[in-house]
Amino acid sequence: MGLFSKLFKGPEIDMEKSAENAKKMRVLFNQAVDDGDNYRLIFGYTEDVSRFNYGFVHGSKTKIGNLIVGWNEASLTVVVVPTVPDLSGCGCPTYYRRTEILKAYRNKYPTDAFIIYPDKKGYIGINAYDWLEDETLYVYVSQDEELAAFTEFFMKKFATK
Repeated sequence: MGLFSKLFKGPEIDMEKSAENAKKMRVLFNQAVDDGDNYRLIFGYTEDVSRFNYGFVHGSKTKIGNLIVGWNEASLTVVVVPTVPDLSGCGCPTYYRRTEILKAYRNKYPTDAFIIYPDKKGYIGINAYDWLEDETLYVYVSQDEELAAFTEFFMKKFATK
């Protein structure tokens, strides 16, 4: 079974732990982003570690970059803050404003990812699921409702045509 297919769905979701991690995500995001309360949040991850190598800086041996992803519908902005799976710290935010990006789209293959090209030099692929089993690699958080809202925002207001 591949890394990206290691999804675990079922009644065993620890909602208390999930809620605790969601609060930690909010605190970290608000520390990194001045108007953080104006953003809704999901947890995501990326393999594009050239842009977000916070895990390497903190001794992680994985090539997965954990991300706190915030979005603001009014300003059509996505903000990505790199973090580590235990949410003990975060890196600097990167802003993707709809008016400033080259293109953005949802890529369904080989993984379901939200792709943003800020320019012609590189891109960020944001992968997100309801929650992931391997807590050594990912933040444990249930986010079905927020992920649906982010998907709708991304596809209807942020993605380029």
